Amino acid sequence: MPTPPPVNNPSQLGKYTISEVIGKGAMGVVYKGFDPNIKRTVALKTIRKEMVDDDQGAMLLARFKNEAEAAGRLTHPGIVAVYDADMAGDIVYIAMEYVKGNSLREYFSRGTRFEGRDAISVMTQLLDALHYAHNEGVYHRDIKPANIILMDNGKLKIADFGIARIDSSDLTQTGAVMGTPGYMAPEQYSGNPVDWRADIFSAGVVMYQLLTGVRPFIGNPDAIAYKICHEQPVPPSEVNPGSCPAEFDPVTLKALAKNPEDRYKDAHEFRVAVLEAHAGPVSPTVSEETLIIAKSRPLWHGERSRPHSQDPSQPLSHPSGVSPRSHPSQPSVPPPGWDAGLLKQVEQQLRRILGPVAKVLVRRAATNTADVETLYALLAENLSSPEERSTFLAGRRELKGVPPRPPGATTMTILATQVGTRQTQPLTPEVIEKATRRLVAYLGPIAKVLVKQAAAQASTRHHFYLLLAEKVTEPAERERFLREVGAG
Repeated sequence: MPTPPPVNNPSQLGKYTISEVIGKGAMGVVYKGFDPNIKRTVALKTIRKEMVDDDQGAMLLARFKNEAEAAGRLTHPGIVAVYDADMAGDIVYIAMEYVKGNSLREYFSRGTRFEGRDAISVMTQLLDALHYAHNEGVYHRDIKPANIILMDNGKLKIADFGIARIDSSDLTQTGAVMGTPGYMAPEQYSGNPVDWRADIFSAGVVMYQLLTGVRPFIGNPDAIAYKICHEQPVPPSEVNPGSCPAEFDPVTLKALAKNPEDRYKDAHEFRVAVLEAHAGPVSPTVSEETLIIAKSRPLWHGERSRPHSQDPSQPLSHPSGVSPRSHPSQPSVPPPGWDAGLLKQVEQQLRRILGPVAKVLVRRAATNTADVETLYALLAENLSSPEERSTFLAGRRELKGVPPRPPGATTMTILATQVGTRQTQPLTPEVIEKATRRLVAYLGPIAKVLVKQAAAQASTRHHFYLLLAEKVTEPAERERFLREVGAG
């Protein structure tokens, strides 16, 4: 994929005024714009004419136009809307809905734990939008976490119809292989005719990942292609035992059937099967505990949240610890040893800095300690600047209903002894090997994959241990694991 040549950012594209760059990707630059005629903010996805001088560029332009035609005929709250497509000078552009949120891949890469209620909410919203698109004669053919956006209000939108199949389109013919490794259906690899059932397969991969935290097919691109076409994935409940009910195994595996005829006949039938397996109320939005609004930024179709060079075969998330029969209205129970009112005070202090994600971070930190000083120290690790840490740690003095500190103990000393020391401990091959042996005892063979992922993400040894501990769902086992590796 050629890189767009450096150019000065335009201030105007057609009737649209440009305010800022909001993303860059395979197709070019995406700008935030404004339509002066109807007073509407838009996202402007562009591709320059220099990109279409060769055969590859011509295909890019064809995909670009195909996206405009595909999405332009769809009007659904779960699909990013396209308003206009035109050319200004040497720039071709699409004007589309300006969406605030994060892609599902961004959540996975952050290690977000999707509880059952949120996994089911994502799937029901996704399948509802797909059913609408299929009924309109549009098949996406590249459903994957990067093209699924969770907005700040908990609603979902599908983006990037760049390789969509339209009834009247001859962009792709039998024999063309298009899609994303790991999410493509077997018929996409083989070059056989592709219809809406390829989206059913890809949605099945997304569901598997939501339930287990890992993709059903991993390895290098050749290994992934072979597994998708010839091997049955491990049932989700065996990958994430104790957290993923077995009722979801036949639902997910039917969507992942090799033969399109063996999958669900349409997205609606898939959605009904998900609801029957869940057997409980379903929220129309993803919960606030899962949404990470403070760090979010406007996304456009297909924006990448990590470098293209990163190995696409590696799993993107931690085991989700899902509990699919949970219900949004269930009361939030504080971790053992903690008063809910006290944790609420800490959450409010952290929320001033990080926003709604504070609720998730406080709960996670509280599961690893019953001591106020250590709680503050653990939470301070999530703050990037000394000023933010100092402001937050000073809040310890404002807590009401908390026993006084032991003589000589301060949050700063706790931070210095528990956090500062950890930052000097290197992550060595010996540490990784020991952690792998310990984690296998709790999670089985999948532990090796998860350790590799955690080692790539961790900034310190202690961070590495905490990432691994999140994968152990039982609190008592989690604490034992941390003690065994020397982090508890």
